[in-house]
Amino acid sequence: MSAVEVDIAGRAGDFEYRVKLHLDAPGALVLAGPNGAGKSTALKAILGALRPERGRTSIGGAPVFDSASSLDVPMELRGIGYVPQAYALFPHLTALENAGFGLPRRDRARRALLMLERLGVAELKDRLPGSLSGGERQRVALARALAPEPRLLLLDEPLAALDVTTRRQVRAFLAERLRSLEIPSIVVTHDLDDARTLGDRIAILERGSVVDSGDLASVLQRRATPFAAELASAGHPLQP
Repeated sequence: MSAVEVDIAGRAGDFEYRVKLHLDAPGALVLAGPNGAGKSTALKAILGALRPERGRTSIGGAPVFDSASSLDVPMELRGIGYVPQAYALFPHLTALENAGFGLPRRDRARRALLMLERLGVAELKDRLPGSLSGGERQRVALARALAPEPRLLLLDEPLAALDVTTRRQVRAFLAERLRSLEIPSIVVTHDLDDARTLGDRIAILERGSVVDSGDLASVLQRRATPFAAELASAGHPLQP
């Protein structure tokens, strides 16, 4: 059984979505598509911030949403780590305090510092977010998402807030880090370079629906959608 199974549908305002995904662990799935395709909406529905009208989501074989049985596990209990687009770090907390936010007090500092060390930014532990670079803030946000030892990691446009030079550097780091994780991850992006480098598998979302999915090479070869065709013709190497 896949580590993550998603088969959900619903409406967000006037926008309708239908998302069907499966992802084995470990591994990273890129959920890609043009702006307005519904990628962030899909991520929020998986996270539990948005309730689908019907369908089922399971993580590690355990359902967290099932419309048939009226099951809707609160997002804080789903075991999901989440990195939003703007990272949402608390400006008055240090990097260590941000990384440990929400952890049990008894071992908060130890677990937060361990995760900062694993991400190569332990030396920043006493600094506030305002004094960090974009890449450094992204690593602290990633540390906060991973410190609780989630069963699934979700990243919403994780490189969108970075300038071009920093984005290239952080992309390589993030791609390597995602491949080293023992849990599955889903990365949302509309950027062609990010889509080609951040995951082992890719799902193309257009107008709220997953229209093609599979390993990256197969999806690029099929060119089944306008976005996939654009992705295939971008001409960039498949490794960061």
